[in-house]
Amino acid sequence: MSTKKRISLSVNGKLLEGEAEPRTSLADFLRDDLALIGTHIGCEHGVCGACTIMMDGQAVRSCLTLAVQAEGTELMTVEGLLDENHQLHPIQEAFIEEHGLQCGFCTPGFLMSTFELLEKNPSPSDDDIKEALGGNLCRCTGYQSIIKSVRLAAQKLQSANTAS
Repeated sequence: MSTKKRISLSVNGKLLEGEAEPRTSLADFLRDDLALIGTHIGCEHGVCGACTIMMDGQAVRSCLTLAVQAEGTELMTVEGLLDENHQLHPIQEAFIEEHGLQCGFCTPGFLMSTFELLEKNPSPSDDDIKEALGGNLCRCTGYQSIIKSVRLAAQKLQSANTAS
């Protein structure tokens, strides 16, 4: 007898459905059932931030969220940063230009945390950036390039908003 629950949700602007056991994490559901492998699973305790996604406009740790809790929600994963023409988001461009990544494992979580920050605060101070990214861990970069990346992303987004 299957104990799977049916889940309907919007992911990156598309209405999707699937089934998951009640104890399946949202991270596993995204990766295994919806084939959205950009969300990385690191510590599985909510400490590293690699699994960060947006749920109804808020950054959440998908490893700590159950898939069944996502019923009826609107999610955005790192794949959702690409536009309809598969062009990189200014945040992604900034991380490339300022070398805000090395091995790339933590990058999806940093990108999504940066997205939330810049949605709420388009002109963050360095302290704002450090506070917003404080729940994301990187073992490679030393964080300075990540902070520079967020600064550049803010500039790029402000320029894009001014131009439109």
